[in-house]
Amino acid sequence: MATAGKVIKCKAAVAWEYGKPLVTEEIEVAPPEADEVRIKIVATALCHTDLYHLFEGMETELFPTILGHESAGIVESVGSSVTEFQPGDKVIPLFINQCRECRFCRSPKTNLCDKGPIGAHDKLAFEKSRITCKGKKVLPFMGIGSFSEYVLMKQIAVAKIDPAAPLDKVCLIGCAISTGFGAAVNTAKVEAGSTCAVFGLGAVGLAAVMGCKFAGAERIIAVDTNPKRAETAKVFGATDFVNPKDQNKPIHQVLAEMTNGGVDYSFECVGNVEVMRSALESCNPGWGVSVIVGWTNRHDFAARPIQLIVGRTWKGSLFGGFKSKDGVPEMVRAYLQKKIKVDEFITHSKTLAQVNEGFELMKSGQRHVYGITPSSLLHCKSYLGLNDKTKSKIVFCFCSSIRTVLNVSSE
Repeated sequence: MATAGKVIKCKAAVAWEYGKPLVTEEIEVAPPEADEVRIKIVATALCHTDLYHLFEGMETELFPTILGHESAGIVESVGSSVTEFQPGDKVIPLFINQCRECRFCRSPKTNLCDKGPIGAHDKLAFEKSRITCKGKKVLPFMGIGSFSEYVLMKQIAVAKIDPAAPLDKVCLIGCAISTGFGAAVNTAKVEAGSTCAVFGLGAVGLAAVMGCKFAGAERIIAVDTNPKRAETAKVFGATDFVNPKDQNKPIHQVLAEMTNGGVDYSFECVGNVEVMRSALESCNPGWGVSVIVGWTNRHDFAARPIQLIVGRTWKGSLFGGFKSKDGVPEMVRAYLQKKIKVDEFITHSKTLAQVNEGFELMKSGQRHVYGITPSSLLHCKSYLGLNDKTKSKIVFCFCSSIRTVLNVSSE
């Protein structure tokens, strides 16, 4: 391509400060070094993790940054030592490396990789960034920063996918769908005929429901405070829906009564430490497995030791346990073969110019796909009305919605 080997000037949504609106800016993206790939982003989803970093994470020193990590695009150019990719390839950027050489990559027990942390967020990452705006280095969020027309990635953090895949759909496989589906299939290893409960019916939770169904679970209880999620959950395989607000006793007691003592598997897909404990306590005491899927890093979680001593297992799941470069293409193929759902996660399709409408819809418990146009990017805090009284409610609302995709450019 004509841009190969040159600095690219393009549009991006830059978060200059913690808690402040994103601003449309012109940025400069350096050409790829030997082991790097530069990607033209076609579509990117708005994930709660992005907004957590901007409004909830309290890491005020990690700005300016470009948010976005759930995306898909086309290779624009590659570094001199890259042989796996070539310009024109359809790819999904990854927030978990897979070098295929380190002790973690060689082990079937984990999907971590020794070649650097997941989307490093520290001063060293700032120093290494080769994305600039107004003469200042900008940190790509989670090592990606896909609220931009172009991103720069290490080749060990890029997955090549089937050229038939629609990028404005499969971008969701880069985070939410793989995370929830894999939590059920890979991490919990849900067994046929079992009983499951999924707490939080956002994109990750619905993907967990889908994973339980795929694994052959006989009963799947969907738990959410948004009654609108009831019918949606059934589309993905839920057999029951329970709204904790409609109950006169703790949710774990309700589920225990429904299942003769507790479910075989539970999944916390909200990122709330109190819900994590409720999910654990909802499990059968003798053999129940509870999986923490929702992301948070602000609070400790707790349980009474006896709740584990008697036989429950409490574990976490990162990216659904998928080894990233291997798992993502497999999930894309599964979608193309109609073995898993993807389109059903998307309730609206909009341009980036309409993004504020999308945030308003998310406050009401909906989620959508966006078409990113360079002319408009996120201006969200004031639009969302974030303040001390509404912040926690909005966080849960994001978790109980589906997905927002931003179409950055045409294929």
